[in-house]
This record gives sequence, structure tokens and C-alpha cells, in this order.
Amino acid sequence: MKLRFHVNVYLLAFSAFFADMGYQIVVGGLSVFIVLVLHAPIWVFAVIEAVSYGIGALFAYAGGILADRYGAKRISVIGNSLIPVLSFTGLFRNYALAGSAYVTGWWSRNFRSPPRRVLLVESTTKENRSRAFGLLHGLDVGGGVIASILLISLYLLGLPFSTIFLVSIAPLIVSTLLIVATRPTVRERDEPPQERRTEARAMTGIMIATALFGFSYYSIGFPILTAATTSSIAYGLLVYPVFMSVSAAGGFIYSRIRTRREIRQLGLFGYALAGFGALGILLVLAYHADMAFYYASVAILGLGTASVETYEPSIISKIAKGSSAGRGMGMLSVFRSIGMFSGNLVFGLLYFFISSEYSYGYAAAVAFAGAAIVLVAGRSYGRKSA
Repeated sequence: MKLRFHVNVYLLAFSAFFADMGYQIVVGGLSVFIVLVLHAPIWVFAVIEAVSYGIGALFAYAGGILADRYGAKRISVIGNSLIPVLSFTGLFRNYALAGSAYVTGWWSRNFRSPPRRVLLVESTTKENRSRAFGLLHGLDVGGGVIASILLISLYLLGLPFSTIFLVSIAPLIVSTLLIVATRPTVRERDEPPQERRTEARAMTGIMIATALFGFSYYSIGFPILTAATTSSIAYGLLVYPVFMSVSAAGGFIYSRIRTRREIRQLGLFGYALAGFGALGILLVLAYHADMAFYYASVAILGLGTASVETYEPSIISKIAKGSSAGRGMGMLSVFRSIGMFSGNLVFGLLYFFISSEYSYGYAAAVAFAGAAIVLVAGRSYGRKSA
């Protein structure tokens, strides 16, 4: 039977599946653990998330550079094998130590992400690349769905977060072994200098829009915490499977759509949709609407995230080729992480000092601005790929 994709695509997609099945258990429970179990103020959680993304940008860039020099597979394996450090977060009763364990594991994930994307790029063609990234995102978040269900189930069974978080180690080991199983591939050739300069201009605009979107991209821990404090911890944790399920479904949908207008898809169905999700949460809080509308807004946010995760790396992969592929993917992570560092910090400070409504309003406004910028700045890319 002839496979639609190179075998590496399936190995990497299922590696992502098991990785998310592992570390998303910790991600989903972190805000509740830090704020409601360790009784830290919410700005501490915001700082932990900001540091994980901000300093993580350096690790992401280093991962991309080292992938170009030593090979994407080798660097992916090293980074992925260190992610389980965050599984020990729940063993600490001091939120500084707990945050340090989480951040260390998250930095390892950042270090792994660009080389894993390069490995996927080297295993695909231009024609099926966005579909491959959609498949990877679908399985990636599908693992997160299972992680979120495990998180809620284990919590309702009465297990402490220290035990729940340790469950994440086993699937993370499987994830690393699947990367080890990938086969050698041939890297794309570099583009001629003139064409590379033309594409660099498009890349600059996309990177700026990516950073701006990052300013609006807050940790899903905040919507979890919002629901947990307004209803109950169980209702808060339920936010995660809703978000992950819709995001996974979105990834599979986008993986089956063939389009030459990726930049438009990214702007309208990625950034703008995420803006509508944040706006929906704001309206629910402002008008004290039913929780069903809250979960619907979270679902919209998940669908927007699926588009971003599908089309951003695909677009960058067609701009940064050959010997610069790792650097390109590293820069994508850097620009997104810079935005996320500021986004989580500003979001958390607004949440703590003013109100949650202001936080979600800020996120919606910046996401809409990012959508506008990426649609305008990406016109040269759109004309070239059409």
C-alpha cells in the first residue's frame, strides 16, 4: 500500500501525539497547581509562563541553528529526551522550585521544536507540506486531548498533582523513541540569491505578524483558571479537553485542504479567529452568560490555534530552504516566543491588577491587529505562491 506521506511524517506526527499526551498533563494542571494548590498569586503563574516562552526563544533559535549544523534528527532527539524534567513539577511545594522544573522541561521542548519541523520539511514536498503540518498538529493536539481527559479523570479520582504529573513521563519516552526511528532524508536545495532576497522580504512581514500574534497569545492556563475560580476546579479543567479537541479536529481539517492562499488562511482562520475566541470569553464574563458560551469561545480559540500551527511553519518552510531551514524555523519560534513572553506577562498583570475582562479584551485587540498585518505584509508571498 502506497502511503500518502513519507514514513517520517507519520513517525513525527505520532511522536508529537505521545509528546503532547505527556507534557500537556502538566500544562493543563499548572495554573491550578501553582495558584490554587500552592496559593501563589496569579502574577507568579504569568511570570512562569512568560519566562518559559521568553528565554525559551533562545533555546528555540539554538535548536534551529544546531539542526543546520549537526542534523535535525540528532537535535530533535536530544531536546525531546529532556522534556520529562517538567514531569517533576508537582513534587515541589515551593512555587519557585516547581516553576523552575516546569520551565526547564519547556525550554527543552522549545529546543526540540524547530529541528522537528525541519525534519518534517525534509520529509515532504511543497505540494503536501501544509497537509503534513496539519496532520502533525491534529495528532499533536489529539495527544493533548487524551492528556486533558487523563488530567480530569485522575483529579476526580483524588490523586495529588505530584502523582498526576509523573504519569506524563511514559508517553514522553515513547515520543523520543519514535523520533529515533525516523529515516535519513535529503534536504532541499538553497534558492538563488535574487529569489532568496524576494522571499526574505515576505518572511520579514510574516515574522513581525507572528510576533504580534504572540502578544495576544496567552497560556490556556488563564481560561482554565478563570473557569476554575468562577465555577469549580473540575469545570476549569474541562476547558482543556474542549480546547484541545477542537484544535485537533481543526488540524485534521486543514491537513485535507489544498490551498495556495496559505497566508490568507493564516490571517483569517488563524489570527482573526483567535481574536474572536478571546472576544467571546470577554463577553461571557462581562454579561455573566452561561458557561456553554464560555466553552464555545474556547472552541473558537482552539480552531484559530490549529490554523496558526498548520500554516505558519508551512509558509516559513517555503521561504527558508536548504542550509537555512533550521534557522528559519528557529526564527519562527523566536518571534512567536518574544510575543508570548510579553503577551503572558501583560495578560497576567492586567488579570491581577485590573480584571480578567481587560486581559481578554487586550488579547482580542492584538490578535485582530495581527490578522490585519499578516494579510497586508504577506501579499508578496501570496502573489509568488499563487
